[in-house]
Amino acid sequence: MSTTSATTPPVPGLRSPGPGLITLDPAHTALLRGLDTLLTGLAARLSAPEVTGPPLLAADDLARLDYFRNFPHLGVSAARFTPDAYDALAAGQAPGGRPLEPTGYVLPSATCYGLLLSLAGTDVGDDGLRISAAGRCFRNETHYDGLRRLWGFHMREVVYLGTQDGALEHLERGGAFIQETADRLGLALTRATADDPFYDKGGSRARLMALDPVKHEYSAPDGTAIASVNRHRNFFGERLGIRAGDHGPAYSACVAFGVERWVHGMLLAHGGPEQALDRLRAVTATPA
Repeated sequence: MSTTSATTPPVPGLRSPGPGLITLDPAHTALLRGLDTLLTGLAARLSAPEVTGPPLLAADDLARLDYFRNFPHLGVSAARFTPDAYDALAAGQAPGGRPLEPTGYVLPSATCYGLLLSLAGTDVGDDGLRISAAGRCFRNETHYDGLRRLWGFHMREVVYLGTQDGALEHLERGGAFIQETADRLGLALTRATADDPFYDKGGSRARLMALDPVKHEYSAPDGTAIASVNRHRNFFGERLGIRAGDHGPAYSACVAFGVERWVHGMLLAHGGPEQALDRLRAVTATPA
């Protein structure tokens, strides 16, 4: 990735440590942060306060949500060295091959899981609830590809829980924001149905999804999905005991942004980080 710039000096010796792991230089970091700030505009528009989700998720909790049945390949487990390895490590021996023990936790693969699990057993009331968060997410992939497909990345989400009509309205407003923001940034996005259910692919809900899709992705011209709108129906409300007052189990929906992928989209559209930053600065200097 080129970092040469007349306005943002490169950092000598800065390199990425391995496949799927990218160290961003100052220009790309400014682009990442500026885009994330711009994307928080959806939360402001929807009056969704910012929260911070947990850095780890209990594997047993995710199993309750059919996570491993749907995405057995994505999970990145958190483990610790066993006490038997401490002496060898302290003596300077290589950590590779030393015994590990599971902790029962995995790293998040999406920001919304931690937020939804944190609301288990609550009642969001008849008026519903909106919250927003950005988190580091991690996914095992068959291959990695620059900013398009990373092992660890930032995902910003705006989540709604409440009524069925409220969830639909949340996604309509989220989709409109995605398209409006892309147009301002000079990004040409296409919207398409995605086959990515949050529940058992062989169950009745998955069959219903085939007739009534619940996820749509917004993709750059090279096919990179940089945002999505996701309708969960009342799946999480039922599984996690989240109620919406007199309406029963809460319906939920989320609007998600892969921030590094937005950076990729800007580079694709504008040719380099400084040109992309110029466009971003022009957009942020002119309120929507």
